[in-house]
Amino acid sequence: MAFNLIGLAVNVIVGVIVVSPVLWLVGRAMVGKEKAKFTDAIWIVTLGIIIGSVLGVFVRGFLGFVVSLILWLALIRHFFDTGWLKSLAIAVVTLVVFAIIVAVLAFMGLLVLSSFI
Repeated sequence: MAFNLIGLAVNVIVGVIVVSPVLWLVGRAMVGKEKAKFTDAIWIVTLGIIIGSVLGVFVRGFLGFVVSLILWLALIRHFFDTGWLKSLAIAVVTLVVFAIIVAVLAFMGLLVLSSFI
C-alpha cells in the first residue's frame, strides 16, 4: 500500500493541463458558460485524480472502477450544477473528444517522424 506523492503531483499537473480544457469546453457546450467555469474544470480534475488515487489504494478491480466512475460523475454534477445523466453525457463526450485529439496529435507526430526518415 505504497503511495507516491511525487507521482500524484505529476499526475495532477499533467491532468490539469491536458484534461481540464477539454472538460471545460464540453461542459460549457452542454450546460452553458454560466455553470461551467474553467476553474470548476480544474477542481474536478484535481479532486478526481487525488481522491481517485487515494481510493485506488484501498479499492481495486471492477469495484474500484465503479467507485472512480461515480466519483468523477459526482464531481462533474456538483461543480457544473447538473444532473447525473447530463454529467454522464459530459464525461462520455469529454472522453470521445479527448480520444480524437490524442489520435490527431499521434497521427501528426507520425507524419513528422516519417518526414525525418
